[in-house]
Amino acid sequence: MVEKDGCYSCLEALRVLRVSLVDELEGRIESLLEILVSQEVFTRDDREEVLCQLGPRARVRYVLDIVACKGEEAAEVFLSIRRHHQQEDQEESKEGHTPQPQLLEYDKVKQKHKDVLTRRSESMLFYNTRHGEKILFSEHYVNLLLADGHQCLERKRHEVQTFGQKRLSMQQKSAVHRKIAPGELFSSPNGNRQVKKVLVSGVAGIGKTLLVQKMLFDFGGNRDHLGFDFIIHMTFRDLNLIDKPTNFRELVLRKNRHLSKELDAILANDDKLLIILDGFDEFRHYRSCDVDAFVTEPDEDAEVVEVFGSLLQGELLPNASVLLTSRPAAVSHVPVSCIDRFVLITGFSLAEVRDFFRRYFQDSAIADYMFAVVSANELMLTLCYIPAFCYIVCCILKESKELCGESPKTMTDIYVQYLVALLCSHTKARAETFSHKLSDIVLKLGRLAYQKLTEHQTLFYSSDRDLAALEGCSLVSTFLDKTVAQEPGCTEEVYSFAHFTVQEFFAAVYCAVTDDPLPDGDPHASSPVEESNNGHLDLFNRFLSGILSDRNANLLSRQVGLSCNKDKVDTHRRRIIRELTTRCENGAQILNHLHCLYEQQDSSLALAVQPKTLQVNVSDETLSQMDYNAIKYFLNLTKGDISELDLTGTGVSCEALRDMQPLLLRCNKLWLGENNLDMDTAQVIADVLRVSESITHLGLGWSDMGDDELLALTSAIRVKKKLQELWMEGNRVSYKGLLSLRDLTPNPLKTVVAIWNDLTDTDPGCFCTQESITVSFTDDDMWAGWGEWVFKRCEVSSNNKLVMVLHKVCNVPVHCLETQWAKTFYKQLSQLIRQRIECCTEEDMYKKLKKFESILNL
Repeated sequence: MVEKDGCYSCLEALRVLRVSLVDELEGRIESLLEILVSQEVFTRDDREEVLCQLGPRARVRYVLDIVACKGEEAAEVFLSIRRHHQQEDQEESKEGHTPQPQLLEYDKVKQKHKDVLTRRSESMLFYNTRHGEKILFSEHYVNLLLADGHQCLERKRHEVQTFGQKRLSMQQKSAVHRKIAPGELFSSPNGNRQVKKVLVSGVAGIGKTLLVQKMLFDFGGNRDHLGFDFIIHMTFRDLNLIDKPTNFRELVLRKNRHLSKELDAILANDDKLLIILDGFDEFRHYRSCDVDAFVTEPDEDAEVVEVFGSLLQGELLPNASVLLTSRPAAVSHVPVSCIDRFVLITGFSLAEVRDFFRRYFQDSAIADYMFAVVSANELMLTLCYIPAFCYIVCCILKESKELCGESPKTMTDIYVQYLVALLCSHTKARAETFSHKLSDIVLKLGRLAYQKLTEHQTLFYSSDRDLAALEGCSLVSTFLDKTVAQEPGCTEEVYSFAHFTVQEFFAAVYCAVTDDPLPDGDPHASSPVEESNNGHLDLFNRFLSGILSDRNANLLSRQVGLSCNKDKVDTHRRRIIRELTTRCENGAQILNHLHCLYEQQDSSLALAVQPKTLQVNVSDETLSQMDYNAIKYFLNLTKGDISELDLTGTGVSCEALRDMQPLLLRCNKLWLGENNLDMDTAQVIADVLRVSESITHLGLGWSDMGDDELLALTSAIRVKKKLQELWMEGNRVSYKGLLSLRDLTPNPLKTVVAIWNDLTDTDPGCFCTQESITVSFTDDDMWAGWGEWVFKRCEVSSNNKLVMVLHKVCNVPVHCLETQWAKTFYKQLSQLIRQRIECCTEEDMYKKLKKFESILNL
């Protein structure tokens, strides 16, 4: 303790003790102010100025500043008050008493907050409703499927295109991925560790924001079982509006002023606080969240990305729980070391789709009929597993009497009918006369969508000039969601299309009917670096192709008054034929071009594609049912042998192969490696081998194939004896399994590649080897071709896929690297890794790539 008659004056003592006084007095600042006013050290104006400061620590600092200005006498009184408080604390400590919080006021604020959250979440936020229409959350919410898991989609695929296959895979593995109720998100799956930070991911429209609304709705009505006193909900759309330093306290109070009186107690009791941050993928700074500049106090100012990073990494409010939602494309930028639990939203099950229909149509007979219509349409049913698409499909069905009557076959068909359905619905529902023609409105929305798509933007602010053209247009709310973000003294309106694919569709409509030039016809011609190779315009190109088809162009002209540019129609058709011909001849990636052809639904286009060799490469794409439809559509319209069909790493299933069996019979070379080929799948392949007169090359590398599966194939090969090369590297085949091939080599099997298998059960010397059976690398032209094929795949792969391939091909004995082909291959691979390292912004991926760089440099 520093006395006045010591070596310091009272003012000097305040300066020396300033830091410890802030820690000591932050919990009793209000009582301290009352005493200072009662002893006439402070005026009431002084007290009001102090209370205007944000946070108890800032208020203590301001009190110390005022005392210092008032001089030595004021400082002496202040220290006297402090000593009195210390004595009271000591006496209460001896008697075993502890200060009681103002529980009554705390509980009142808690209930008021629940009432506010109930009011905010009682109506559906998810759908574009008609003017004045209110859709109650309690009547329309349908359960979402949640499962433990972490999924970072490769950026080169549009996430909606991959969803169907991944959803089926997730639901088939229900024993591994346990379903989770929203109230269980912060319960440890195995009970052995605390869960504080949860990341929920899912594709656009899958229901992430809907899940958040469900949690807020349940919390407000005391229906949750999470055990929190308060939930603070923030969206990254709002955070994007902040362009100056701020602090966590200000962020909370922006939309929760009713918490101001008890916010100190709420933040002090942070183990009872849940903070929900929705839409990480929409955050302007999502690539920069792994910060190393932290804030530790709620009232400490910093850039918004630093406040968020500090919160996520536990530097700020370390005991608080955090729920973060994101689309998969941005998940790799989350500091994953901070996350305790990864959760996937897998959409609706079939039962939930049926439930959604019943809630939407409000009549069980109509709902059951509409569900039967959708069930008969494979494309529509697949899309309905995503809640946002389920809503779109229901909109179409509700207005189906106004449409052309033909059931949609393609994605574009569905979206054109969705556009017409909503225009019909909303124009009927509004009595006012429109100041704009429907075609003008669609064109202006299309221009906005196209401009922002080319700029990689999904959020549009009222300050953007592109929105000015839509001012006063009453139909904007039909297709655009609006969020009002509040700043002190002003508000900012934030717009986005109801779903990202709706933006892509409107952009394609604009491009089809205006004089703007078509975008580059080769959406895969970008840099192999992961950031560039993201298929950004894949779905846009598919929509554009479908809109330029005769049937959709006619529907848009008849219903909306928009006519497609005739020159663009002809140019696009020629481009499809040219691109498909070229890619079939050189074996380049072809999937999105097949989709563009499929969207046209014009058989004459496919018949006009006449390549010298028919090579269909869809490798390294997780194929959905929509993808298989596009592949089968094209190949069924071609004639003769299929020179090569590459399904490597596509997740192809037994059912998919059985469905494609007539096409497989036409293949000369069939590559099925890097898929999980169980015995059922092996039997399907065996059925093909027994019948096919064409197949000469079969690739089954890294497909988890063992001796039993090989034996099934061997029996089939003996029937036709057409197969010449069998590649089965990286499997579980033993020398015992290879014995089954002994009588098939070298005729018909001239080459059997069995490197990286379980060849340890028998001494190789005891095995009756054949020259055609290869169990190790050789200095052979065959391996040079293999190296070129692997490297070509690596060049166009994402970093995640590249690392998977490196794990497989870098397990090589040193003496094998002495062959010329190996020197060339691994040198190219090393150079590619260095290029990726230079561009890599993710720390975890950077470390993995550096590891392989060091392995190859040994």
